[in-house]
Amino acid sequence: MSDTKSETWVTERLHDHYAQSLRADAVLYDSKTDHQRLKVLQNGTFGRILTLDDVVQTTEGDNFIYHEMLTHVPILAHGHAKRVLIIGGGDGGMAREALRHAAVEQVTMVEIDAGVVDFSKEYLPMLSQGAFDDPRLNLVIADGAAFMRDTEDKFDVIIVDSTDPIGPGEVLFSNSFYGHAARALSEDGIIVTQNGVPFMQGDELTGTLRAFQALFTDCSCYLATIPTYAGGPMAFGWGSHSKAAREVSQPVLEARFAAAGLTAEYYTPEVHKAAFALPGYVKKLFP
Repeated sequence: MSDTKSETWVTERLHDHYAQSLRADAVLYDSKTDHQRLKVLQNGTFGRILTLDDVVQTTEGDNFIYHEMLTHVPILAHGHAKRVLIIGGGDGGMAREALRHAAVEQVTMVEIDAGVVDFSKEYLPMLSQGAFDDPRLNLVIADGAAFMRDTEDKFDVIIVDSTDPIGPGEVLFSNSFYGHAARALSEDGIIVTQNGVPFMQGDELTGTLRAFQALFTDCSCYLATIPTYAGGPMAFGWGSHSKAAREVSQPVLEARFAAAGLTAEYYTPEVHKAAFALPGYVKKLFP
């Protein structure tokens, strides 16, 4: 942190040649857990901001984009998802959106760090909005890679809500992890992954897609623009044992969206379909 004219700014240096700074009107939480350094900052534009090791993870202001696109896209594309697995997601935002689907019978959330869950309940309750109290949520405090390796359950949708591939999140980008995930998917299941900002982190997307090409009948990625994930649109990896889910028509998505009774701030069936239209520089990252 650096103080300039009594203002405190926090600078994220995730990328080698680019940084972003956010003004911290207040530091509400600052503590080191067994796995990482957690901070909650207050910002005039984004509200409360969660950082892990000084890298922005989610904000009160724009988290809805990330969470809606990683849940509603695969769940509505699937059409009859009953069992959802979230790897990571300790702030509860992903569970919040997945549980808005009444047809989903169980959401299993595997978070490595109990400290993230505990402080999120206290300092970021607007993200989970009661998700931790939903009886359909099965919260497992464990290493996500080990859980995926050992589970014998089948899931209709797997959401990898990981940090960037550094520190505890690195193993969630490995070929062995994706292989175990492919085995844990139901016959027409879908896996979606956080793959960073491809303009800045192209190798991350290429690595995931290379693994997906070997494991799935259908693989691609889709995009969404999230202000605090700076450097262009964010990519979400997509893998499925069936091509049918990505080919679902917009009218069918509209019917499913209406039937689910969802309200969303970013997701629409039109955005769903358009998100798979990729610019040239992203297409070039496909192996």
